[in-house]
Amino acid sequence: MFKKILIANRGEIACRVIRTCRRLGIATVAVHSDADALALHVRMADEAVAIGGAAAADSYLLADRIIAAALATGAEAVHPGYGFLSEKADFASRLEAAGIAFIGPGPAAIAAMGDKIESKKLAHAAGVSTVPGHLDVIADEAEAVRIAQGIGYPVMIKASAGGGGKGMRIARSDAEAEEGFRSARSEARSSFADDRVFIEKYVEEPRHIEIQVLADAQGNTIHLGERECSIQRRHQKVIEEAPSPFLDEATRQAMGAQAVALAKAVGYRSAGTVEFIVDRDRNFYFLEMNTRLQVEHPVTEMVTGLDLVEEMIRVAAGLPLRIGQDDVRLQGWAIEARVYAEDPYRNFLPSIGRVGRYRPPSGEGIRVDTGIYEGAEISMHYDPMIAKLVAFGPDRETARLRLAAALDAYEIGGVTHNVGFLSAVLARPRFATGRLTTNYIAEEFPGGFHGADLSAGTCRDLALVAAFVHHRTAMRDGAASGRMPGRHHRPHADWIAIAGDDERRLSVVDDEAGATITIGLPSGDDRTIGGKADAPSGDDRTIGGLGVRIEGEWHPGQPLFRGLVGGREMTVQVARQRTGWRLSHGGAVLDYRVLSPRVAELARLMPVKAAPDLSRFLLSPMPGLLTQVPVAEGQDVKAGETLAVVEAMKMENILRATRDGRIGKIHAAAGSSLSVDQKILEFE
Repeated sequence: MFKKILIANRGEIACRVIRTCRRLGIATVAVHSDADALALHVRMADEAVAIGGAAAADSYLLADRIIAAALATGAEAVHPGYGFLSEKADFASRLEAAGIAFIGPGPAAIAAMGDKIESKKLAHAAGVSTVPGHLDVIADEAEAVRIAQGIGYPVMIKASAGGGGKGMRIARSDAEAEEGFRSARSEARSSFADDRVFIEKYVEEPRHIEIQVLADAQGNTIHLGERECSIQRRHQKVIEEAPSPFLDEATRQAMGAQAVALAKAVGYRSAGTVEFIVDRDRNFYFLEMNTRLQVEHPVTEMVTGLDLVEEMIRVAAGLPLRIGQDDVRLQGWAIEARVYAEDPYRNFLPSIGRVGRYRPPSGEGIRVDTGIYEGAEISMHYDPMIAKLVAFGPDRETARLRLAAALDAYEIGGVTHNVGFLSAVLARPRFATGRLTTNYIAEEFPGGFHGADLSAGTCRDLALVAAFVHHRTAMRDGAASGRMPGRHHRPHADWIAIAGDDERRLSVVDDEAGATITIGLPSGDDRTIGGKADAPSGDDRTIGGLGVRIEGEWHPGQPLFRGLVGGREMTVQVARQRTGWRLSHGGAVLDYRVLSPRVAELARLMPVKAAPDLSRFLLSPMPGLLTQVPVAEGQDVKAGETLAVVEAMKMENILRATRDGRIGKIHAAAGSSLSVDQKILEFE
């Protein structure tokens, strides 16, 4: 076994590898860019080596510097994690030439499977089902249109060297094929330094299901079951689970057998993943093979009990697999949610900055893989992942409910994040029943994400929690203020909780212990706040108008309310606002004001401040690099025409005109670094 391993990566995956190495008694070496000098993986490793500038091209993608760091520190092996150099055959070859073990497959297998065009040809030759398409390199837009017409729309345009959803476009017409070809090629060139693209048939109502394989150098190859990865946005996985709620045992075995056959055909060793697209009738087709550890590998670890990083290290050290195919048992269910620094309310634009507060959840069946700590920076130079939150249970529903509760308890401050959106995805009836496709997000949130729809009962309970925390705060304030001898300050007993247009009159009664509060409501109060009234009939937690008992140990200043509301367990994030409270629960964020009846009466008379008119400006929706401004001052533009292209987190974002107009003034030139809402141009 190795004595020292260098991790050629950053963030949560570097921390994940370090944890396994610690358990095995293996020393670790971290590498880092200038931007990551204080990163968590640097703190966790036994040694750390600086390898260059903030941009990945100046640090994590420089094989020379990583190899030099391994030689200088005496590392016997390198684990590449995922992304960066993990699927570069040349990197693996150079490590071997330097006498350093590569913890992954051999260079030949990486090269064979790393090219999507060649990998499909090899898969076809190995008897693996493949999607109909044109696998040769496409020269230009005109050829792309001819090929797409021949295959039949819709088609998928993909970068040959792509991955992670980059360099992929769906086209349903000639115009979309032309633009998709240009965008996919441009994105592929900037992300992978390889602008080759190919086209294949796009499968309607598709599921993305992948098979985890594991192979050693002695010729033993097994599969560890499947992962359902159909919940995606822009071809980027959002929620994954193992096993799939869709596969039957016959399909599982058939897919596993084909994955193993492909791995054997290329002489594969180490952990790898064979990805398939599956249609409504459980027909499956090969997509690609990822010759590395997958982001979503924890769900497989949870249901198999295996540590895939340990298995990769053992195989790289020349050891055989410790189990055979008959020893693989899938026990229970695991679901993973990817927590990102992004704004779901603004089309998931990335968020950067310092993480001011960070409190990950814990509890039975909960696992958090992260590279973030309180005070860490989310940089514009790298993927904006904060963590992978995984919940395990004996069955799918238990895992789903545990994950939902953990999301409610996840405290992240300083940057915008997608926790509420993840909660909303899990809460949809369609997810609960396992009716998933890769179109799930587009179909369930057709107009974008605007907050979760809560049941009438949940909306009511949140109003009760708002009254609870406000009353507790009023009691604390009263106790802390000066008072006359012999007199005891008591806050109001009657309150009105207001969220948007909804108002609820509440009466609060403390018990002697102060640990619970009974809040009275009019019988049958089932109004909703900001959501659909989809609660079951009769879901009314008032008891004959006598009230609802709130039990919790919340005290002013605490960011979480954990307790019982009418006997139901609830976790609610609580943030003090200037004029009230912001409560977050189940994917919804509700702003409450809790006022005395007289103050509420006066508040209704206050005028509403009009928002400023920014319609004549094109503002940057995200921090990033302005790469193109293909218009000029005085130019007439039509609705849909490209006005600017902003690159952020290695993704191109095209900003288009929403109406016809004339460009008045351009405020930012190509090459400028933009902040959120910075002016790019304005219309006359």
